[in-house]
Amino acid sequence: METWKTAGLLPQRTREKISQQKVIRAAALIVAAVAWAQAPQGYSSSPYTIETVATGMRFADGPVWSLEDFLLFSDTVTDTQHKFTPGKGVSDVGSRPGGTAGNAYDEKGNLYTCEFRERRVTRTAKNGKVEVIAGRFEGKRFNAPNDVVVRRDGNVYFTDPAFGNQEDTRELDFNGVFRVTQRGQVEAVAKWKTRPNGLALSPNGRTLYVSDSDAQSIHAFDLDRAGAASNERVVVSTIPGVPAGLRTDEMGNIYVAAKTVLVYSPQGELLRTIDTGETPSNLAFGDPDFSTLYVTAKTSVYRIKLGVKGAVPYSP
Repeated sequence: METWKTAGLLPQRTREKISQQKVIRAAALIVAAVAWAQAPQGYSSSPYTIETVATGMRFADGPVWSLEDFLLFSDTVTDTQHKFTPGKGVSDVGSRPGGTAGNAYDEKGNLYTCEFRERRVTRTAKNGKVEVIAGRFEGKRFNAPNDVVVRRDGNVYFTDPAFGNQEDTRELDFNGVFRVTQRGQVEAVAKWKTRPNGLALSPNGRTLYVSDSDAQSIHAFDLDRAGAASNERVVVSTIPGVPAGLRTDEMGNIYVAAKTVLVYSPQGELLRTIDTGETPSNLAFGDPDFSTLYVTAKTSVYRIKLGVKGAVPYSP
């Protein structure tokens, strides 16, 4: 049986058909490559499982992963800090009479806490010594510090809104975003009429994100090498629900605790929605590889293994 050995011996119509098929395949490969490059990797439609790791809280908030391999979080109603240790469960860390909301760690293992009842931010050393790092601004007490983050170089940023009856005792005439410098000086990053809530840093520590609960938006600030903020702008608007806690992952995506957990690109594109079944208050990346998302809600703490590594300023 005779076979065609070379393309030059193929009939003209056959050669044209093969050429068309090659063009179609090449075009399909190009389209697929572009789609892959544009797609938010890790967020296409990959499944996830939600686990409840703690429950029975009055209002869980302020989750942060310790390098000693546990998740610390607050119950803002009972003024108690708890910890969840994988394989061991939940235990009490201790009471904070000054209140406990947002928490953060630095590279040295110091714990920063927003004590909203005492209207201050404290730093607790590993030996248990507590130091007030921010108690007043220009002689006036803060409203009710809510959330805090520490940059790798030691700059501290926190939000200071006034919710509910906190309005009745306020001394400042604005809701603030503040910075505590490495020398301990307190500076106002922003003075809002609306209420800032959660905050997070970009992976390189050069952008500060702050949620605005009233305007339902996320603002961004550029941070220079010294930690000073500038160029305030809105990067996400019309967020469903009330945006509260924020986190970022190593790709720079922004995680927002709002009506559900919402994931946005740095450009403000919605990438994914994660529903825990209970309105979230805050979130944190944890476990030794920082690729698990912990979410606090009113009564419970949830664990979601996303396989996406978080941007954690104090990680090794």
